Amino acid sequence: MEDISIFEEVSGMGHEQVVYCHEKSTGLKAIIAIHNTVLGPALGGTRMWMYENEAQATNDALRLSRGMTFKNSIAGLNLGGGKAVIIGDARKHKSEGMLRAYGRFLKNLNGKYITAEDVGMNANDMEHIAAETSYVSGMPETRGGLGDPSPFTAYTTYMGMKAAAKKQFGTDSLAGKKVSIQGAGHVGEYIIQHLVKEGCEIYVSDFYEDRVKDVVNKYGIKGVSLDEIYDLDVDIYSPCALGATVNNETLERLKCSIIAGCANNQLANEKIHGDLAMQKGILYAPDFLINSGGVINVYAEVIKTSKDWSWNKCEFVYDQTLKVFEQSAAQNINTQQVAIDIAQQRIDQVAAIKSTY
Repeated sequence: MEDISIFEEVSGMGHEQVVYCHEKSTGLKAIIAIHNTVLGPALGGTRMWMYENEAQATNDALRLSRGMTFKNSIAGLNLGGGKAVIIGDARKHKSEGMLRAYGRFLKNLNGKYITAEDVGMNANDMEHIAAETSYVSGMPETRGGLGDPSPFTAYTTYMGMKAAAKKQFGTDSLAGKKVSIQGAGHVGEYIIQHLVKEGCEIYVSDFYEDRVKDVVNKYGIKGVSLDEIYDLDVDIYSPCALGATVNNETLERLKCSIIAGCANNQLANEKIHGDLAMQKGILYAPDFLINSGGVINVYAEVIKTSKDWSWNKCEFVYDQTLKVFEQSAAQNINTQQVAIDIAQQRIDQVAAIKSTY
């Protein structure tokens, strides 16, 4: 495969700015990707993960930040899209010094990018970052923030599942449905809680075996291996960990009718795998639409409103997801592309207005 320069990759995905951050004493290696700020300052979480190499970390930051542009737009928020990644094992390498060093890099962007938590990060980590910069959201309630956004992400993902069930099965009841959940982190566990209440048969896998044991024991569900999750005969496959798990290999193996999860960038290639899922009769609930609850609550903190506002705002996901499904069927275009088009239309309208002064 021909090598693509970082500038070609950035230009091809439409990014405005990419910042590489390094602080030797704490071992900080971070990448901040700002995709689009037409609708407002870029907002998106910081992820900490042990990437195989720096190129993989860069690609993740670029893809995630682009997804945030569409997520914030389709949710009707006055925010642009950005995302950051810190290279390292959150269980081993994270420290107060590292997070504070990262916060100083954020401060230098003067509000163009606002961060919050993502995979490998939590509300307490946001406190350390906030010691160095005010451009942080998702703060603990004890610090005047709105706390963990995970319940909101889980709720809109659950609403997306129900909308998909309505389209695919004729009812949005999930009682008796078999659901495989890949990833038992903060959001994944909250989704499990919703599904247990509905009476679903649930299977779960996770990179960390202790997480699987915890949720299996707590909720009486079934744990499976990382690879086995793709071969289960289920109604819904719910990717709730890292991206690109819907690809050529997995689409050959998946036996589900619906893909609906909270992970970002679930399709390895939006066009190829969005189309392939459609051809196989699998209904794909666009990831950046149905997982938008978390950023809605983070935005509520930015504009200094309440959790009640967040819960009310999250209700749009059910109807908007059904709208995407209807447009997809009418236009014979995959659901991810329909959702992107809706988000892009709002960005283009605002950009046109801004061009007049």
